[in-house]
Amino acid sequence: MPDAAYYASLPRTRGAAAALLLDDLGRVLLVKPTYKDGWFLPGGVIEAGESPLEACVRECQEELGLVPRLDGLVCVDWAPPRDSVVDAANVFVFGGAISGAEIEAIRLPADELSDHVLVAPEKVPELAPSHISRRMDPCLRGMAEGRAVYLEDGREPVFGVAEA
Repeated sequence: MPDAAYYASLPRTRGAAAALLLDDLGRVLLVKPTYKDGWFLPGGVIEAGESPLEACVRECQEELGLVPRLDGLVCVDWAPPRDSVVDAANVFVFGGAISGAEIEAIRLPADELSDHVLVAPEKVPELAPSHISRRMDPCLRGMAEGRAVYLEDGREPVFGVAEA
C-alpha cells in the first residue's frame, strides 16, 4: 500500500499547455492577455486531474472559442522559477493548424484577452517575452520533423556521452 504521507511530501511542479497554431501561410497565432505584457500562444495552466492535452484543448475553447486541430506534441519545456513568484513548470506545446474560417470565428473573452494576431515566426521575438520566443524555433522544427523536442527554459540542452 503506498504511503500517503510520503507522496504528500514530494515536491510538486506546475504544468501549462499551449497550442502552436499555424495558418496556411505558416504564420503563428498569438494572443494578447489583459493581465500581463506581451503576446503568447493560446493556452494556460493544467488544472488538477487534467492531462496536458485536455488543458490545451480547454484553454483554446475558452480563449478562442474553438477546438483546435492539433497534430501532436511538439515540445516539452521545463521553465525555471521566475521573479520569485512563478514556480517552475513543465510546459507542453501542441502543434496544429488554423484555417481562415477559424481565424474569422475567433471570439476572445474580453476579461482575459484583448487581441489576437497572426505573425511570421521570425517576428515572434518582437512581440512575445523572451521565455516564449526562445521556444519558437525548436517548436517549429519539431513540427516540421514530426517529433517533440525537449527544452530547458526554451533552450535545447547539450546531451553528452556518459563517462564509463
